[in-house]
Formats: sequence, C-alpha cells, structure tokens
Amino acid sequence: MSTARTARTAQHKIGSGFGAHSSAADVLAGIDLTGKLALVTGGYSGLGLETSRALHAAGARVVVPARRPAAAREALAGVDGVEVDELDLGDLDSVRAFAERFLASGRTLDLVIDNAGIMACPETRVGPGWEAQFATNHLGHFALVNRLWPAIEPGGARVVSVSSRGHHFSGIRWDDVDWQDGYDKWQAYGQAKTANVLLAVHLDRLARDRGVQAFALHPGGILTPLQRHLPREEMVANGWIDEDGTPIPQEGMKTPEQGAATQVWAATSPRLAGLGGVYLEDCDIADPAPADGERTGVKDYAIDPEQAARLWDLSAERTGVNAFAD
Repeated sequence: MSTARTARTAQHKIGSGFGAHSSAADVLAGIDLTGKLALVTGGYSGLGLETSRALHAAGARVVVPARRPAAAREALAGVDGVEVDELDLGDLDSVRAFAERFLASGRTLDLVIDNAGIMACPETRVGPGWEAQFATNHLGHFALVNRLWPAIEPGGARVVSVSSRGHHFSGIRWDDVDWQDGYDKWQAYGQAKTANVLLAVHLDRLARDRGVQAFALHPGGILTPLQRHLPREEMVANGWIDEDGTPIPQEGMKTPEQGAATQVWAATSPRLAGLGGVYLEDCDIADPAPADGERTGVKDYAIDPEQAARLWDLSAERTGVNAFAD
C-alpha cells in the first residue's frame, strides 16, 4: 500500500481547531463560496435548512431538491440565491427526472451534500419491495450522485454523505438487506447509515484520480423533524422531550446550527484536501470506534473497502446506474 493511499484513508483526528460546539457559521468564517454551486438534499428542514442558510451566507448558490417543494419554498423564503426543485429519493424515476432537469441546465456542481433521510420509520416498502430506509437514505442518494456525475466531475466537487452514529446499530445485512425476515426499525436505520459511510468510502476510491473527494459524517445528536416517525411516548421514555413535547436539554445535544457544522466543514474545509474517504464527527476526522462498545467513532465494517465495493455493486444492480461502469 502506498504512502499516499494510507494518508488518504487514515481514520484519526487531525486537530481541526473546531469541535462539538462549533456552528456552521464558525467553520465557514473566512471561506468565500462566491461563484460556487451547492446541492443539498432535504435542504429545507432541520440540519439541511441550516446548511443551506450557512452556504448561502458564505456566497454559494444552493439547489435544494425536495420531496415537498411547496414546503421547501416556504421554509427558504427570503434566502436569495436558493432554488428548489422536486425530488423524492424513494422513487428512482423521480431521481432520474430531477437529474435530467439539472444536467439540462449545463451547470457544474462544486458541493453535493446528501443530507435528506428518514429515521426509524414503521416497516415501509418502496419500489419493488425494498426496505424504505435503505432505499431512501442510501439507494436514492447513490442513484442521484451517479446520475449527476457529469456535473460533479468537471468541478472536482466534494460529495458529503450525512450518516449518523446510528451506524453502530447494524452493518449491512447481506443475507437480508430488505428485512424480509423480521423488521427492527432502529437496526434498519443503522444499516442505512452504514451504507451512507460505505458509499463515501468507495466513491472516493473511484473518483479521487478525477479530483472528486467524498466524505461521510455523524452530525451529532439534535432534535429535528427527522424524529417525525417516533411516537411521543418513545421520545419521552428516552428523555428527549417532556410530556408536553418540550425538548429536555441533555449533555451532548447540539443545536441545529451546531449539527450542520460538520457537514459544512466536510464540504469546504481546506484541511481535508487529499483526505477523502474518511468518516467525520464534531468537525474533525473521527477515531475508530473503541472496543468497549461505546458509540463513538466509526465502526470497522463501515469503512471496510471490500464491503464498500460490494455495496456499490449491489446498489448499481438495483438502481441500474453506475457512472464508473466499464
């Protein structure tokens, strides 16, 4: 293994100067994104909204593909330089149609942040019976990035895959990816979040010689609309909210502005040049997960290059798209 390859994939902190309490505005201080074009899926709600606002404030134009375009336009009202288009990541025809519209504009992308997702939803099937969290959080973004490749490659874009510490819940269940044999909403979420990391690992390997880098990350614990599928009693039992639905302050919880920081840092930081394919948390490269089971850092299975290649092939077969096919 070459020294360059080792340096690119080393999974350890680099001392970024930022941390868990840094905000998206903090990490963008001094960075001018004027003339840059960013795409943020789900960039109208929760962390996505804060990400869109921060990138716009730094000078970027932002495209927000949204499953609910009317709600997106309302949320982004007053933020000039942000455009909204329709995209349902759980519908591959919708992904194809959005990508065709975008490519027809002839524009080049500089930043792609795969932010949208669903979490711990009741058992749901999309397409030909695929489990919804894997299909939406992973396959939809896989298809989107591959279809947008003609706009991603020319500008040497960064592609950021928003994963979660939830990847600790499950690796890829190769013998039952779609949970046909029983369904556990949190383990299914974990599998989808592991897939988000593996996507970045293999995309970076394929694209690095073309000037494109990919990263994955855990944004932190934040109460956002991502919790929409969780029953109130479950959130009360977890101590996240009180009986009236009011959030309960907890150690380690972040504000949306803090939660958006790591994905904005991943998309823009000069410190990450040449370090693609890694998993980030708290605005730094994460360390490997400890052996004691504590849910910090990144699990080995989520950054395993062989599993990343295997998932890429499975995803290409399912979606029918692969920008890197021979």
